Amino acid sequence: MIKRLSNKRILLGVTGGIAAYKSAEICRRLQDEGAEIRTAMTSAAQKFITPLTLQALSRNPVHLDLLDAQTESAMGHIEVARWADLILIAPASADFISRLAQGRSDDLLTAICLAADCKVVVAPSMNRSMWEKKATQNNMGEIQNRKIDILNPGEGDQACGEIGVGRLMEVGNIVNSLSEMFETHSLSGKNVVVTAGPTREAIDPIRYISNHSSGKQGYAIAEAAMEAGAAVTLISGPTNLPVPARVEIVNVGSADEMLEKTLNIIERTDIFISVAAVADFKVESPALSKIKKTGELKLSLELSKTPDILLEISKLKNGRKPFTVGFAAETENLIKNAEKKLREKDLDLIVANNVGDPTIGFDSDLNEVTVLGHELNKSFPKSSKKTLARNLIAFIAERCLESIAYG
Repeated sequence: MIKRLSNKRILLGVTGGIAAYKSAEICRRLQDEGAEIRTAMTSAAQKFITPLTLQALSRNPVHLDLLDAQTESAMGHIEVARWADLILIAPASADFISRLAQGRSDDLLTAICLAADCKVVVAPSMNRSMWEKKATQNNMGEIQNRKIDILNPGEGDQACGEIGVGRLMEVGNIVNSLSEMFETHSLSGKNVVVTAGPTREAIDPIRYISNHSSGKQGYAIAEAAMEAGAAVTLISGPTNLPVPARVEIVNVGSADEMLEKTLNIIERTDIFISVAAVADFKVESPALSKIKKTGELKLSLELSKTPDILLEISKLKNGRKPFTVGFAAETENLIKNAEKKLREKDLDLIVANNVGDPTIGFDSDLNEVTVLGHELNKSFPKSSKKTLARNLIAFIAERCLESIAYG
């Protein structure tokens, strides 16, 4: 059975109210769908359910205090906000919604929401009279204007003994709603090919030339394209990453293999996204057996250039060339070098990525990029690679459709 939230990182925020006890079931049901859960609680929430309960269920420490010396020395609320693919506040009390609408950040949970670049979802729970009040409805309208999603409360018996609208949405419906939020359909019907990871160019049967690419950004982009409704093929060099659900994987080792596998399927490809960090050089004649150490202090290897996969794709004619997106992994002159690559390889878009910055480099879970096109320069601020991937796919889908519309 496919887990609809496989590999998703969800921060569950719990506020004060009798429905807080349902947060335990929400946590478990989200995990059943494959999500990784972290939790944050307001001080009022802790009166209804203990942090120990959510820690045991989530298998992660519960975030409680904004001014925690241990976490805030590393700007804990910022790190938690960047970690999450989605933030769910359930239950969300009338008081919390009011403070969220005002843009407050005087407790941990509001600070996390204010710092977040990912989707924030609010599931209100309160007495029917509180829900019906104009002040509450105005606050709901304000947070909706900020693109915060609302899981509207249901109608029925309430803890106060009254009957009306204000009950927390049923847990099953909350889980279903969150699963659907990752499905954007912006690439429905499209075939997308993504290359990812490093390549390995053999020196002998044991040694090889490679680079530090982890494949994280490419895998995240493949997953985001799948969520957008595309049929996705991921052509991957060696990594230690799990393959995203509903993504077809093609494993390769060298640059020559990656080019061969790409050309085999490129004619039925609508969008080609080249994220892989392909080695620039290969050994001209790899040794057939292990090279032994000798008394010589030096070993000379004759190198030749590996095939330029992006350039080969850009040469395709007669309508065979897909909408093509490249990545420029640079350590200096980021924009200048990316612009040169964009022109020389006749790309539709190029994503400029500063891999010299260790906070957003190959092994980091964060990234920050600038997308360049013809008369186009758009920056995407630092965020998790998964959040960035979804933003990039939304942007690529938009530009691709524009390209088709204008021929």
